[in-house]
Amino acid sequence: MNKLKHPTIDTLKQQVVELTEALQRERADSENIRRRHEEQIGSLKTLVKANVVRELLPVIDNFERALKHVPADLKDNDYVKGVQGVVKQFEKTLEQMGVERIKTVGEVFDPRLHEAVTMEEGEGTTEVVAEELQSGYKLGDEIMRHAMVKVTLK
Repeated sequence: MNKLKHPTIDTLKQQVVELTEALQRERADSENIRRRHEEQIGSLKTLVKANVVRELLPVIDNFERALKHVPADLKDNDYVKGVQGVVKQFEKTLEQMGVERIKTVGEVFDPRLHEAVTMEEGEGTTEVVAEELQSGYKLGDEIMRHAMVKVTLK
C-alpha cells in the first residue's frame, strides 16, 4: 500500500508564513502601482490644463490691450463695461483652475518668473520691475509664461 506523506505542522506553518509574506508583497506592489497611476493621471491633467491655458493666454492679452486703449469718452460705455466683465470672468476662471498671474511691478526682478525686455539705469543696485509689458502666469510651480517686464535699478 502506498503511503502518502503528509506535511508536518511545522512545514505547513512555514508555508503559511511564506504565502502571507508573498501576499503582503503583492498588496504593496499593487498599492504602489495604484499610487503611481494616480500621480501620472494628476500630472497628465495638469499638463493638459497648462496646454489649454497657454493657448488661451493670447486671447486675454488682446482683451487687456483693447481695454488699455479705450478712449476716455467711452470708459463708461456699456459695451466697454461688458468687455471688462469678460476679462474679469476669464481671470476668475483661470484662478479657479489654479493659474496665478505672476506679480511684477514693484517686485524684485526674478529671472525664474520675469523676462527683462528693457533695463533702465537708476540710483540703486537692486533690479526692480518698473513696468509689466505682458502678464506672466504659473500653474503651481510650473511657469506657463514668463512676465515680460521693464526693469530699473533702485
